[in-house]
Amino acid sequence: MSVLRPLDKLPGLNTATILLVGTEDALLQQLAEAMLKEDCTSELKVHLAKSLPLPSNVNRPRIDLIVFVVNLHSKHSLRNVEESLHRVDATFFLGKVSFLATGAGRESHCSIHRNTVMKLAHTYRSPLLFCDLEIEDFRDTMAQRLVRMLQICAGHVPNVSALNLLSLLQSSENPSLDDL
Repeated sequence: MSVLRPLDKLPGLNTATILLVGTEDALLQQLAEAMLKEDCTSELKVHLAKSLPLPSNVNRPRIDLIVFVVNLHSKHSLRNVEESLHRVDATFFLGKVSFLATGAGRESHCSIHRNTVMKLAHTYRSPLLFCDLEIEDFRDTMAQRLVRMLQICAGHVPNVSALNLLSLLQSSENPSLDDL
């Protein structure tokens, strides 16, 4: 079983790489394009994958942040993310993994309840972000936020580490498991 590890590759000089994992190709592509439009001092690299593991024969850079995208309208999307999580080394969950739930704006069409994704994020001690990626303004705001998170995870923001970011996001956004 091929497991993705954070320190498999050497870091690139002034380069930050994000991996977006999800089944929604068009939405991921639009999010990636929005991220690349953001003003950033680092060279941004955005990689898209439907699932993990990544092909072993591909020459890829070190991945600084993994974002698992769950479409709340698709049970297949959730199942895909759950299966992909088993292909990630535990050390990635020390601030370098985030979940992004999309499609919450139209709750009547959701086939996955928000609490299901919240419990998944809580289980892996990773932040959970909600955004309707189909709406351009929301997508642009999320792209801006992900770029900032990526810069922190890549070590390009002085005095802030991925673990600092994790603790800030955990305490401010995610409810306790008792609230679920």
